[in-house]
Amino acid sequence: MNEQKYVGLDVHQSSTVAAVHNERGKRVMESILETKRETIQSFLKGLTGTVHVTFEEGTHAGWLYDLIKPLVSELIVCNPRTNKLLASGNKSDRVDANKLAQLLRGGQLKGVYHGGVSVRALKELVHNYDALVSDTTRVMNRIKAIFRGRAIYCAGRDVYNPGHRGKWLHQLIEPMVRRRAEFLYQELESLQVLRREAKKEMLR
Repeated sequence: MNEQKYVGLDVHQSSTVAAVHNERGKRVMESILETKRETIQSFLKGLTGTVHVTFEEGTHAGWLYDLIKPLVSELIVCNPRTNKLLASGNKSDRVDANKLAQLLRGGQLKGVYHGGVSVRALKELVHNYDALVSDTTRVMNRIKAIFRGRAIYCAGRDVYNPGHRGKWLHQLIEPMVRRRAEFLYQELESLQVLRREAKKEMLR
């Protein structure tokens, strides 16, 4: 008999709670696994029957999706905001894993699209570029804060112009403040180079 198995995974950085329910809704297994490739693969390969798996969207979702997808009949990465049952009652890793298995068995989960490898690779490049843009903006704001903190007018973008940098640094009388500004300018240059490279990678 090809029994259906419904697996809910509550995933954390170092450990994952796995709850396995059968097609009648009975819990048949519960395990605490290391959140490692070999451990999770071994656990899933050891399950008999037709295996369905779910876990919530989070930090490990992309990695887990690629790891688990080839090993099971169905995989749903679900959005925790849509799981009302998880928000009710007692909260613990064990409880959440079992609730996920229940929801999966009942067909009550809405999946989050993870796409193919190429789509996920593009998402990583976009995340990388967005982070570099944020870092660049943060450094630019810190540069302006140095001048504004000393009542030096610095509206516009001239303060970031490499050709005018000496003029701006000359206005900082305190040597250590000037040195700090020099470091920030160097950081800005590095980030701008990385940002251009990241943009090229996205557009390839």
